[in-house]
Amino acid sequence: MENEPDCETVEQNLYARATDEELNKTFNLEASLSKFSYIDLDKELEFKNDLIDDKEFDIPQVDTPPTLESILNETDDEDESFVLEDPTLLNVDTIDSHSYDTSSVASSDSGDRTNLKRKKKFPDSFSLHGSVMRHSLLKGISAQIVSAADKVDAGLPTAIAVSSLIAVGTSHGLALIFGKDQNQALRLCLGSTSVGGQYGAISALSINNDCSRLLCGFAKGQITMWDLASGKLLRSITDAHPPGTAILHIKFTDDPTLAICNDSGGSVFELTFKRVMGVRTCESRCLFSGSKGEVCCIEPLHSKPELKDHPITQFSLLAMASLTKILVIGLKPSLKVWMTFPYGRMDPSSVPLLAWHFVAVHNYVNPMLAFCRGDVVHFLLVKRDESGAIHVTKQKHLHLCYDLINFTWINSRTVVLLDSAEKLHVIDRQTQEELETVEISEVQLVYNSSHFKSLATGGNVSQALALVGEKACYQSISSYGGQIFYLGTKSVYVMMLRSWRERMDHLLKQDCLTEALALAWSFHEGKAKAVVGLSGDVSKRKAVVADRMVEILFHCADRALKKCPDQGKIQVMEQHFQDMVPVIVDYCLLLQRKDLLFGQIYDKLSENSVAKGVFLECLEPYILSDKLVGITPQVMKDLIVHFQDKKLMENVEALIVHMDITSLDIQQVVLMCWENRLYDAMIYVYNRGMNEFISPMEKLFRVIAPPLNAGKTLTDEQVVMGNKLLVYISCCLAGRAYPLGDIPEDLVPLVKNQVFEFLIRLHSAEASSEEEVYPYVRTLLHFDTREFLNVLALTFEDFKNDKQAVEYQQRIVDILLKVMVENSDFTPSQVGCLFTFLARQLAKPDNTLFVNRTLFDQVLEFLCSPDDDSRHSERQQVLLELLQAGGIVQFEESRLISMAEKAEFYQICEFMYEREHQYDKIIDCYLHDPLREEEVFNYIHNILSIPGYSAEEKQSVWQKAMDHIENQVLLFKFLRSLLDPREGIHMNQESLQISPSITEQFIELLCQFSPDQVTETLQVLECYRLEETIQITQKYQLHEVTAYLLEKKGDIHGAFLIMLERLQNKLQELTQQGESINGNFSLKDVENTTVETIALCQRNSHNLDQQQREALWFPLLEAMMTPQKLSSSAAPHLSEALKSLTMQVLNSMAAFIALPSILQRILQDPVYGKGKLGEIQGLILGMLDTFNYEQTLLETTTSLLNQDLHWSLCNLRASVSRGLNPKQDYCSICLQQYKRRQEMADEIIVFSCGHLYHSFCLQNKECTVEIEGQTRWTCYKCSSSNKAGKLSENSSEIKKGKITSSQVKVSPSYHQSKGDRPPKKATSEPVLDPQQIQAFEQLCRLYRGSSRLALIMELSQSRSGDSYRPFAGSQSGSAFTSIFQNENFQLQLAPPPVTED
Repeated sequence: MENEPDCETVEQNLYARATDEELNKTFNLEASLSKFSYIDLDKELEFKNDLIDDKEFDIPQVDTPPTLESILNETDDEDESFVLEDPTLLNVDTIDSHSYDTSSVASSDSGDRTNLKRKKKFPDSFSLHGSVMRHSLLKGISAQIVSAADKVDAGLPTAIAVSSLIAVGTSHGLALIFGKDQNQALRLCLGSTSVGGQYGAISALSINNDCSRLLCGFAKGQITMWDLASGKLLRSITDAHPPGTAILHIKFTDDPTLAICNDSGGSVFELTFKRVMGVRTCESRCLFSGSKGEVCCIEPLHSKPELKDHPITQFSLLAMASLTKILVIGLKPSLKVWMTFPYGRMDPSSVPLLAWHFVAVHNYVNPMLAFCRGDVVHFLLVKRDESGAIHVTKQKHLHLCYDLINFTWINSRTVVLLDSAEKLHVIDRQTQEELETVEISEVQLVYNSSHFKSLATGGNVSQALALVGEKACYQSISSYGGQIFYLGTKSVYVMMLRSWRERMDHLLKQDCLTEALALAWSFHEGKAKAVVGLSGDVSKRKAVVADRMVEILFHCADRALKKCPDQGKIQVMEQHFQDMVPVIVDYCLLLQRKDLLFGQIYDKLSENSVAKGVFLECLEPYILSDKLVGITPQVMKDLIVHFQDKKLMENVEALIVHMDITSLDIQQVVLMCWENRLYDAMIYVYNRGMNEFISPMEKLFRVIAPPLNAGKTLTDEQVVMGNKLLVYISCCLAGRAYPLGDIPEDLVPLVKNQVFEFLIRLHSAEASSEEEVYPYVRTLLHFDTREFLNVLALTFEDFKNDKQAVEYQQRIVDILLKVMVENSDFTPSQVGCLFTFLARQLAKPDNTLFVNRTLFDQVLEFLCSPDDDSRHSERQQVLLELLQAGGIVQFEESRLISMAEKAEFYQICEFMYEREHQYDKIIDCYLHDPLREEEVFNYIHNILSIPGYSAEEKQSVWQKAMDHIENQVLLFKFLRSLLDPREGIHMNQESLQISPSITEQFIELLCQFSPDQVTETLQVLECYRLEETIQITQKYQLHEVTAYLLEKKGDIHGAFLIMLERLQNKLQELTQQGESINGNFSLKDVENTTVETIALCQRNSHNLDQQQREALWFPLLEAMMTPQKLSSSAAPHLSEALKSLTMQVLNSMAAFIALPSILQRILQDPVYGKGKLGEIQGLILGMLDTFNYEQTLLETTTSLLNQDLHWSLCNLRASVSRGLNPKQDYCSICLQQYKRRQEMADEIIVFSCGHLYHSFCLQNKECTVEIEGQTRWTCYKCSSSNKAGKLSENSSEIKKGKITSSQVKVSPSYHQSKGDRPPKKATSEPVLDPQQIQAFEQLCRLYRGSSRLALIMELSQSRSGDSYRPFAGSQSGSAFTSIFQNENFQLQLAPPPVTED
């Protein structure tokens, strides 16, 4: 079993050049490797007890296992699926745990190929594991291989074998033997080129265990054995296998007299070396015939000397891989097949691979066989049971996303894979995590393809074997002692695992400090993979790694300070330190080295103020999560000062309450907290720093007590302080520390007593003579009665069995009663809270409190006092809470009910009636309570439908409901709930199938009980008949409602006559009352009725002809003017009010009746026709003023619009006549200069977007568009990038010119195709060209809407008539209406926007 080299002697750098001295040291390790091998296995076993054993599924033994002959004679068909003795073998994954490494998360999904592929996408293995492998060029050997090819015609290297020596075979039949000393000297050159000419190239090499013999296999089938001590040829074997086939593999077994060879015919032979009477012989025996299936890979099990007594070694196991399956056979004591295993589906060009290694599983060391073909590696664990039989267990297989051509164990935990792209993948076998990928294309690896194709003997091999041989490199890679040797065409490379120190140093040299620390921490925690050089128990390993991490942390601190930018923004410096300082803090705390963190590291970083600030800010999250305690006083002080300087006082408070501040200047900290309003921190400092619990309460009381006692409203800051005070008192009385944690147990009774004594003090310490008694209780009651009593209730719960506490309870209750009952400055709600609190305490079974019962009667009087109508609902709710809390036992029930009825506390009545099961009386409570009257039906339904009520109770409720129905009160409420959608019950009345008569009955009840709501209700009701409803409203003389219904019916004149009659009656009442007291109320009625009548006329005038309009408006005007004729001298203020109403009528009329008609009607009046024009002079002048205003407004508007139109057309003309500036001087299609064709006059076309084209190029791209019968050019580049939409802005045209040698001549502004007729002269409807359209669209966008465009269209149409209609296409014919008639029309009189040229 190979083992990894010791750390102290293999520490080297990846990128340091491998000098001969270094390589010599590497090779000198081999002498000591063997003694460490067994130690390595012991070390693995030592930590097995900490790991979870994996499941194990053994292959059961069959009664008659197959013989070798039966295997040889069976048909080897690739399509035939071979079934194992145990059919579950392929489906069982058993993970072996063989080292102290901890599995990573990747192990849970590594069996899924998609997960593995996804995992490979992220190149994070370097940051996680660093550089795992170190590879070096063996310069001496490489140089001598090249030299031998030149000087002695040795040919190119073909095979390599490594033991204590390195053997390299060449294409001309030579075997070069090199030492592993410093010089890598050539020890022996075995064979000759003449023999090489006869035997061909060396195709395989093998060195035995003691490095005394070398076997060479040749491309033409011969085998030679050499003595490596003397260089003598011991055997030359030519008849060991059929002639005409190359030797693909030759392998010594652990028995030096036994070797195995595999030829290109696919056969496997056992070679037995004997020496009889001084004559060396070799006997050959066929183990597997290539005629039944070609074997292309063999691997005997080799064991180290320390494992020579292992029970498996006596079987001399041999693994063979054919093109369809693998076989494991035992050569001793007799031939026996122990296992066969089919590959399943795979790529026929994939190379079969085999590799043995001893691993520790379940506290036992056993051989494990890895085999693969393609991208899946299978692991089989081989064990021997007590009966001597061999069991094979399938372990977890490894899914890859690449095709393998080599598999090598570097130790029992780590494997190295080579894929077909010549990339090395270092994999941790247990977790299947990829640790590193190394590109080795520089090696120029030697492939054995020619031997697999047996080209030296005429290529007589099967196509399948030749296909596999394309990627075969079996003889180019050899592993020994934890090292892997790769043979290139001109070089030899060696690769090995780096030691843990070397991996960290490698990261440090690349300035990857964070990655180096992360890797070191994984070593420290035992989670790293492929660890070499860490030995000893866990504590020793952690100590060694921790020492190295401390060195790196110092290096990080020094580097951060050294690389800090000397000048620049403070943010740049902060960012620089934030990249490294938090890392240093993290790892110091992980290593539990606070001495280091607050000692040398802090001293170093304090040299730079920015670094110091970043350091202190890094501590905050650890302090807040209580992961960092025991900070030194200096750091604590600096921390507080730093956050204070940065005005982060909230952070300061959060930090203080998580720190042990006993070592700081307490008074200074308290002062700072008070000045910055850090009340939590202040309380914490008093409590923890001085064991003082009363002083912080006194300080807070001094602030909130004066405004509360003065009856002032508290500021937000004072409310916060009061709330904190309540929470603090609650914590102290409950034995908890504020704001977090617990008070020490020995202090809890003392603190409770101190707080109680403080609260019930008769006077404060610095009391004035005017101070009322018990100031602290009084203050808290004024601040928040309910919460303060809740605090006391919680405290009473905790003090059940404490005799002193019982005394405190009674005492504080007496004080509460004295403070609240004897003072009138508490609200009913506050008093109610107190008695609710008392009722709850008295209702407890273990109650020890005594409260005078007369106090409850006083409270009842206070809450039910009929002389105080304020806070009615509040007082009722307080009393209800008091009763529900158990206070009902304190009252006489009959007196309580009578007082509640008197005070209209219907919820109290309901509560009492329900206790006495008088459910019928509760109906009255609902009906009398305006807030809950609609809920009466739910209540009746619940009583009648829910079980639990007796038949008598249900009958009484039913009878009570029927009585109310007869009185029509309940019927009205029921119908309103059912029919009025505003009541919140949204029901489809059609689905209810309610007849109109029911709705009309509801309307009649509404007219009786709520006449003011009839009109509103009719507007939302649906199912009623107009005629019947009109009769109902007339019956109850609801004139407004009748008018509404007549209007809805379509009888506008009838509705108007009713409103007019009502108005005339109101006016008559007004003139009769004159200056009386009620005159103002009557005037208000007249105004409301006039407005309603005008609204009626306005609503309906649109649909009436001129004569019908006059029939409405003139009687209304006459009705308004008649009182003025009669009482013009009686009441001046009344006359003014009537004139104002008359003007309102005239202004409303003007919209529907022409002014001459109004004037004519006024002048024809018999009163005004007698020369009394002075009386109506004011009305006429007012009307004329209105028309003057409207005329001025119209003229101003027209002027503004004309200026706007002029400005817009100027901009339009300027944009149309502006020249175009091409972006480039070449055609955007052919990319040639526009002057390319000097011999012919070719037009160029320039678009407003700046692109330039030859017309010929544009024609070829078919960049034209038809616009109103005209063919227009479009820009090729812009239109191709905007194909999905409308005609883009870039399709705007264009100026064309003809090119001569020196000038551009402007031609017409549009392109005319050959078939078109010549353009006509401008018609009465000129068409804008595309560029004008573009400019006009831009203009419209500036105005953010279509209203401006509509205005211009309207004006252009009204000014020019039908002779010039530039926007005719946007109008809608006869349906077009003027925008000036739109009710929502608004002028946009802002100045026009200024566009930049």
